Amino acid sequence: MTEPWLDPKTIERLLDDTTVWAVVGLSNDPGRTAYPIAQLLQAKGKRIIPIHPGAAADGKDVLGEKPYATLAEAAAEVGPIDVVDVFRRSEAAGEFADQAVAIGARGVWFQLGVLDEEAFQRTTDAGVPMVMDTCPAIEWGKRGA
Repeated sequence: MTEPWLDPKTIERLLDDTTVWAVVGLSNDPGRTAYPIAQLLQAKGKRIIPIHPGAAADGKDVLGEKPYATLAEAAAEVGPIDVVDVFRRSEAAGEFADQAVAIGARGVWFQLGVLDEEAFQRTTDAGVPMVMDTCPAIEWGKRGA
């Protein structure tokens, strides 16, 4: 049986029916995993919103987009955020799921290796679909896309 956070319909909905992705942990460091994944999201037609306090303080655009220190700041300026994509260790990721719910995001995505079952429960109980422990690149790859 597939884990509930790897529900194919939820993955499909987040990949296909969303446009604006806040990428938590995205900075101007191309050596960090968030960077090439954000590039892929852009190539797939998504608008990425970098969420990284250091990048926001630096004041330089990341992949052509203004970075924000917090999800709340980004949502206040950018408007609705469809998916919050989290590149943080499992023990630090849950707070971003809670923040995603607070800003009215339509979905939360924890990257490969990032798991927080309590955050999954809180998020889905709040009516926000969530995916964990996979990557959009992997999921698009399964489709041959």
